[in-house]
Amino acid sequence: MAQRGVVSDQKKALREGRSIVFIDESGFMLQPLVRRTWAPRGKTPVLKSWDRHDRLSVISAITLSPKQRRPGLYFHAQRQNVKSDDVRWFLQQVRKQVGGRIAVVMDRLSAHRTAAKTLSSRSRTYSFSWLPAYAPELNPVEFIWSNTKYGKLANFVPRDIGHLEERVHEALERTQAEMIRSAFRHSGLRPHGR
Repeated sequence: MAQRGVVSDQKKALREGRSIVFIDESGFMLQPLVRRTWAPRGKTPVLKSWDRHDRLSVISAITLSPKQRRPGLYFHAQRQNVKSDDVRWFLQQVRKQVGGRIAVVMDRLSAHRTAAKTLSSRSRTYSFSWLPAYAPELNPVEFIWSNTKYGKLANFVPRDIGHLEERVHEALERTQAEMIRSAFRHSGLRPHGR
């Protein structure tokens, strides 16, 4: 039922000539995300990592253009938690990149609601749709986070926060258009809006 509402919002945005923008944030830690791996029998791999809890916060957007319906991926990393001013700034940067009006789809995080309130009071350039509570599977960005954390960066032990930031950037920059289309399919949404 909730998916139907997101799909109808997606179709309406495309009819209005708005780019659709799904956003979400995720955190990356200095401790590795340990996954199963292959090793010779009796030689269990040991990951030596930091005991520190430094964190890298990354906000990301998957966009869908209204005419060509081509997906795009934008992201920004920072060393402090994402706040409403960061969300507002990021959405303004994404809008500059995609041009025109945008329809933003996101969860109801308080930073998102505050940024939406600020942006919608200033301009009709932005419209906002909200994902239902406890339904991260409807946001295609979640698939990108999962692929990055549990795939590309699994068992990675960074030297420091700068090294972690560098590898997160590399991993996200290597995300291909087909992976973004797969993220839409995984969420049950169609990148073609049909």
